[in-house]
Amino acid sequence: MSRPLKNRIRVFRAEHRLSQSDLADAIGVTRKTISTIEVGRFVPSTIIALKIARHFKVPVEEIFSLTTEKE
Repeated sequence: MSRPLKNRIRVFRAEHRLSQSDLADAIGVTRKTISTIEVGRFVPSTIIALKIARHFKVPVEEIFSLTTEKE
């Protein structure tokens, strides 16, 4: 079964030199929440996705995208 949502959180964190804990603290969630979103075990709520995008000052579509059936 494919994951319905891809994300680039790890890429954005690396570009901004942030740990999972740093990002979690900045948006008000736990480090485990960031970890499980990054690896695709958890699909974030709209609010969390928007907070992540706002933190990095990019549209949410730059971080999250839907997978195609072939992926």
